[in-house]
Amino acid sequence: MSVSDQVRRVAADLFQVPLDRILLESSPETLEQWDSVQHLNLVLAIENEFDLQLEPEQIDNMKSIGQIVSLIEASR
Repeated sequence: MSVSDQVRRVAADLFQVPLDRILLESSPETLEQWDSVQHLNLVLAIENEFDLQLEPEQIDNMKSIGQIVSLIEASR
């Protein structure tokens, strides 16, 4: 499974929306479920899924699904 597919699946599960609603362009502006609390939950879920420890500045840059995918790919 690609990083993109994994991130989309984690987000869909967390936000409780169909996988086809999670696009690389999806962001807090396009998903009403993505609020500040859910952002922290997403960070924890991503760290768990990919066995990562994200830095605060990386977490601040997680503003869309695509940015999260890029961040993970760059850290591998």
